[in-house]
Amino acid sequence: MTESGGIAAGRVRKIIHIDMDAFFASVEQRDNPELRGKPVAVGGSRARGVVAAASYEARVFGVRSAMPSVTAARQCPDLIFVSPRFEAYRAVSQQIREIFAEYTDLIEPLSLDEAYLDVSDDRQGIGSARATAQEIRARIVAVTGLTASAGVSYNKFIAKLASDQNKPDGMCVIPPASGAAFVASLPVRRFHGVGPVTAARMERLEIHTGADLCMRSLDYLQVHFGSSASYLYNAARGQDDRPVRAHRAAKSIGAERTFETDLTDPVALLAALDRVAEAAWTRIERHRARGGTVTLKIRYADFRTITRARTANVIPDQPASFRDTGITLLKTMLPTPTGIRLLGLTLSGIQRAEQANDLGQPVLPL
Repeated sequence: MTESGGIAAGRVRKIIHIDMDAFFASVEQRDNPELRGKPVAVGGSRARGVVAAASYEARVFGVRSAMPSVTAARQCPDLIFVSPRFEAYRAVSQQIREIFAEYTDLIEPLSLDEAYLDVSDDRQGIGSARATAQEIRARIVAVTGLTASAGVSYNKFIAKLASDQNKPDGMCVIPPASGAAFVASLPVRRFHGVGPVTAARMERLEIHTGADLCMRSLDYLQVHFGSSASYLYNAARGQDDRPVRAHRAAKSIGAERTFETDLTDPVALLAALDRVAEAAWTRIERHRARGGTVTLKIRYADFRTITRARTANVIPDQPASFRDTGITLLKTMLPTPTGIRLLGLTLSGIQRAEQANDLGQPVLPL
C-alpha cells in the first residue's frame, strides 16, 4: 500500500529541492556576454517599477527582487536594468523540467526556477539522493549553461531550507538524524511560510530560532498563530509529511543532449540525433504516450536556438517512425556553417495510451 506521494508507508522519502541561482538575471548574463560579472536587475528602470530579479553582483549592494527600482539604483549606482524576456525563461525552465523527468515522475514545480523532486525510487540506479542531485545539477549546467543549488533531505520543508544553505552553485544534504538539529539552528524568518508579519509576531514573542519555536507547545502556538500552529509545531521538529505532488500532465515528452564539442559534420549530427531519439522514445514508452507532432530543437554554438516541427497524419507509434521524422527535419538544416551544441527531439499533442485507443488511433501494445 502506498501514500498519495507514491511511497510506501514507513519508508523514508528522498526529496531534492532544486533552486536555480538568480535565474532571470543569470539567463540574461548567459545570453549577453557584456552583462557577465556586472550588477544586473531584471525589470523596472532607474525611474520607476520594481526589480523582478537581481544578479549576485547586484545582491552584494543589497539589491533584491520586489525592491523599488529607484531604491535599487540608489544602492547600486552601476546597476544595469534589462527588460524581462519571459519566453526565454520559460524555454529554459522547460529544459530543466525535461532533465528532472529523466530521474523521476514525481516533480512538483513551485515556479519557473524551482521544484521539488521525489527520487526515492532511484530510477537511474545512481545509488543515493546526494549523487542524484549532483548529477542533476551537472546536467543543468551542461544543457543550459546555468547553475542550480540543491537541498537534499527526507522531507520537503528541510530540503527547501537546505537548498538555500550553500547558494550559489551549492548543495546541502540533511539526513534524518540531523533534521531536528538543523532546523533548531536556523532563524525562523528563513522558514518557508513565515512571512514578514509572522516573523515580526514571533520576534515580539521572543521566538528567534527553530530551537525557540520547538520550546513552545502546540496549544501556545494555536493561541498565537491559529491555523498555522500545527505546521509550525511539526516544522520546528524537522517533521513534514507532505508528499511531492506532480500537478500537471506533460504537454510534450522527449530528450535533448548537449555535446562536449560543437558538431558540424552531417554524419556525426545524424548519429547524435539517432541517440537522442532513442532516449526520447524510452521516455515516451514509459509514459505510454502518443502524440501527433514531432519537434526538432537545435541550439547553435552562439546559443541561438531554433525549432522545426512536423505534424503527422498518422501518430508515430514506433521508434523508427519517430526517429525518421526527426532525421527528415534535421536534414533540412544541413549542411550547417555553424557548430551545433545541442539537439533535442520531442513528441507533443500528448495523449496517454488509453486516450489514443478510445479514439481508434494506433497504440503500441504493452
